[in-house]
Amino acid sequence: MVLSLLSLCASEVVRDHSSSPCWLSFVPMELFRPLLEASLSGCRPLAVGELVQRWPERTLRVRRKPAPNRLCIQALLLAVVRGLLDHRCALQVLDLCGLQGDEGGTGDPMGGWSLTVALCTMVLQARSGAQRAQRERKRSSDLERKRDVKRERAGEHTGEEELTGNNTGEEELTTTCGISSEDELIRGVRRRMESERKMMPTVTESESKQEVKEDSEVLVHVRADLFVNARSWERVRGALTTCGPLKLQCRYLRAEEISVSSIRALLALLPQQGLLGLDVRYSNIGVAGLAELLPLLKSFPALSSLRLHYCNLDLRREQPGQEGALKDLSEGLKQLQELRCLSLTALRLPGQLRVLLSSLPRPLEVLELPYLSLSPADLAFLSVSHHASTLQQLDLSENRLDETTLTSIRRLLSQASNTLQHLSLSGCGLTDNLLVLLLPSLGCCRALRSLALALNPLSVSGLMDLVKMAVKMPSLRQLLYPNPLEDYQPGLPEMPSSAQLLDWPLDEAIDVNITSSQINRALKESGRSDLLLTCDLLNYDKDMVC
Repeated sequence: MVLSLLSLCASEVVRDHSSSPCWLSFVPMELFRPLLEASLSGCRPLAVGELVQRWPERTLRVRRKPAPNRLCIQALLLAVVRGLLDHRCALQVLDLCGLQGDEGGTGDPMGGWSLTVALCTMVLQARSGAQRAQRERKRSSDLERKRDVKRERAGEHTGEEELTGNNTGEEELTTTCGISSEDELIRGVRRRMESERKMMPTVTESESKQEVKEDSEVLVHVRADLFVNARSWERVRGALTTCGPLKLQCRYLRAEEISVSSIRALLALLPQQGLLGLDVRYSNIGVAGLAELLPLLKSFPALSSLRLHYCNLDLRREQPGQEGALKDLSEGLKQLQELRCLSLTALRLPGQLRVLLSSLPRPLEVLELPYLSLSPADLAFLSVSHHASTLQQLDLSENRLDETTLTSIRRLLSQASNTLQHLSLSGCGLTDNLLVLLLPSLGCCRALRSLALALNPLSVSGLMDLVKMAVKMPSLRQLLYPNPLEDYQPGLPEMPSSAQLLDWPLDEAIDVNITSSQINRALKESGRSDLLLTCDLLNYDKDMVC
C-alpha cells in the first residue's frame, strides 16, 4: 500500500510524543483524523488519548483495518470519558462497529469479548463520574447556602446591637419588664429562620432533580458490536441499563454459551431500532428455544443478519412435537422482513431447507450452511428458490456432494453467476472427476472474488485443472486450494473424508515445493499478479479481498 504525503507527515508528527504540546493546540480540525489514523496504525496510545480528548467533530468512526492495538483502544476509551469534561471536545457519536480483532492475533488487537468489557466499563465509569460531579455541585450549593444564612444572621445581630445601643430607654424598659420583650424578639427571628428553612428543601429538591436530569442527558452515543457470554453478562446488563452521559448502542450482538432466558433478557434491553444482527453460538437452545426466540426478533425492524452456530438443533431424530416446532420456526422467520444474511452451522436439518427458506419474505444475499447434512432435495430446492439469483456469499462446506447433487449445484451456480462473490465448497468430497464437471459452472461466475476448495480429495492433476480455470477468471482474487493427495503420507483411504485430510500428516519425504512451483509457474505465465493462491486453511480470510 502506497501512503499519501499527508499520511507520511502525520506519522512523523505523532512519532515523538514529547513534542505534542508544541503542535496540538494549533492543529486545524481537518488534520485530527489523519493524525489519529497515524497514531492508531503506529501504536501511539498517548497521542491517541490527546487527540480523542479534544476531538473537534461530532462523529468519530474508527476504521476496522488494520485492527488497532489493544493499548490504543484502551487509551481511546479513557480519552472519551475525559473528553466529557473538556470543553474542546465536540464528540457526540463514537462508532466502533466491526472493530473486534482476533484474540492473540498479530499486533495484539483487542478481541470481541475484551472490547465489550472495556466498553461497558467505560460507560459505568462515565456514570460514576457524573454522579460524583453531581454530589460535588450539591455540596458546594449547600455550603454556599449555609454561608448566606450565616451572613444574614450576622446582619440581624448587628442591627439589634445598633438598635439597643442607641435607645437606652427601650433597654431600661426591657430590664424593667423582664425578659418578655427579648423572648418575643428571639421568637421573631426563629420564625423567620424556620420559614426560610422550610423553603430550602423545596429549592434543593428542585435543583437536585434538575441536576439529575442534566447528568442523565446523553452526551455521547457509543455504537458497537457486543460479545456476551456468562462472564460478561452482568457487566453488559449494567451498562445497558445505566443512565449517564454515555449511551451504549448495540449493532451486532454475539451471544455465546448462555441460556435462552438470558438471551431473552438481553434482547429486552436493546433499543428496537438499533440491532442489525444476532449471532448465537455454542448455546444449547434446541429447536424449542429457537422457536421461542424468533418471535422476539420481529421487534427489531432493521435486523438483517441471523447466525446460529452449534446450537443443538438436530432434526435427524424423530422427536415429539417436531412438526409443530418446525412450523413455529417457519412462522418466526417469516416475520423477519429485512433479513439478508442467514448462517446455520451444524444444525443437522436434512430435508428441512424448504420449510425454513421458503418462509423468508425477501431473498437472501448471504447464505451459510456448513455442516448441515443437506440432502439432494435440499440442494434441488435451493437451486430453484427465489434466493438463488441474489446470493453474494454462499457456504456449503462439509456437505457431501456427489453425482446426484451435481446437477443442482450447477443450476445454482448458473442462477447466481452475476451476483456471487464468495463461494466455499471446502470438505465437500469433490474428486477430480466431479471437479472437471463443475469447473465450467465455476468459470461462469463473473463476479466471484474468493473461492475456497480446501480438504477435497484432489490429485495434482485435478489441482492444476483448478488453477488453470482460476487464472482465467478476471474477478477472482483469492483461491484456497487443497493439498493434493500425493503430498500425504501413505495409508489414506481411497475416498478420504475432510476430517482425515485435516488430521493426516503430510509426507516429509516428498518435496511439496514441486506442487507450489507448478502452481506459481501457471500463475506467472497467466500474468495474474493480483490473484492469491494459498493452501493455508487456518489463515485464510475471504474478507481480505473485500
